[in-house]
Amino acid sequence: MATYDKVALDIWGNPSSLHQMGNRAHQLLEASRKQIADLLGVKAHEIFFTSGGTESNNTAIKGTAIAKREFGKHIITSSVEHASVANAFTSLEKLGYRVTCLPVDKNGRVNIADLRNALDSDTTLVSVMGVNNEVGAIQPIDEISDLLENYPNIHFHVDNVQALGKDIWQKVFTPRVDLLSLSAHKFHAPRGIGVLYKKEGKMLEPLHHGGGQEKGLRSGTENLPAIAAMAKAIRLLLTDETEKASHEAAIKAKIVSYLESKPGIDIFSPISEDFAPHILCFALEGIRGETLVHTLESRDIFTSTTSACASKTADEASTLVSMKVPDKIATSAIRLSFDETNTLEEADKFIAEFDQIYQHFAQINHLEGK
Repeated sequence: MATYDKVALDIWGNPSSLHQMGNRAHQLLEASRKQIADLLGVKAHEIFFTSGGTESNNTAIKGTAIAKREFGKHIITSSVEHASVANAFTSLEKLGYRVTCLPVDKNGRVNIADLRNALDSDTTLVSVMGVNNEVGAIQPIDEISDLLENYPNIHFHVDNVQALGKDIWQKVFTPRVDLLSLSAHKFHAPRGIGVLYKKEGKMLEPLHHGGGQEKGLRSGTENLPAIAAMAKAIRLLLTDETEKASHEAAIKAKIVSYLESKPGIDIFSPISEDFAPHILCFALEGIRGETLVHTLESRDIFTSTTSACASKTADEASTLVSMKVPDKIATSAIRLSFDETNTLEEADKFIAEFDQIYQHFAQINHLEGK
């Protein structure tokens, strides 16, 4: 926040203005853009600033569908996408686009054969997330990329909001990816700012029209303090990335080891190279997820019911339902999310507090010895 505050106070000019303060703001805007591009291994003119992951996803999906509608109106996604992707596809379906929603296996991953069978001459877009936000499953982006090499005119979008800084980037971002979404609040940057990567030369219709900022793709005065803070946050995130991800994985492994010993607990985020190190989803059978969330909250442990963005709606267990988890178990699921600031001591505290809760509910539901 120090960077945000300094820029907000000292560089308050509009980056589009011609005066000195405007030029100073423009220089910082472009320096931030280049820093993010360099850190991601892409070109500066391929980075566009948005208000966050939701806008990046909508711009990538709707922008592609509109720009390429004369070439076809068939678009493909998976059944486990974030609401900002799923609902964007639903809105396009209402406008006459043909949507194929790929199923997933018991681990929440799409099957390449299903995608291959879904592709046809009208397909213009494939959108599959890198890391599932509810269970942490890593989608086979590299295999999808290999398949789509044979279809160069199809845009490939990856929602990578959950993937940056987890030492899995090579699995979720390949040269075949045309569009990529990031959200700053996932890595300690301000809320309300994000990134859309658009590979050079790819067609995309703007959803925001106005003064032509962001090369006309996203009009509106740029939120420079948040952009500068996001650039610094990405640099810090990727410093010692492997060590940080290993630390998160150790925290997850410790809690998983405890949970595996308890009857009546279902784990949906196993220790596996196909799952991200920072997400752990599990269910305590017979106890609704929101009940467990509030019980843990009373002990100063803050968790969520699967997707935080959908926890107040009827779609809160959409990924688990797609994985064919029975409803009575899916609605009992909660999600733990870790980052590099969490500690093994906090894992011990969670285990100690949760064990007391577990013993209480186990007596009620007769779980022990099950």
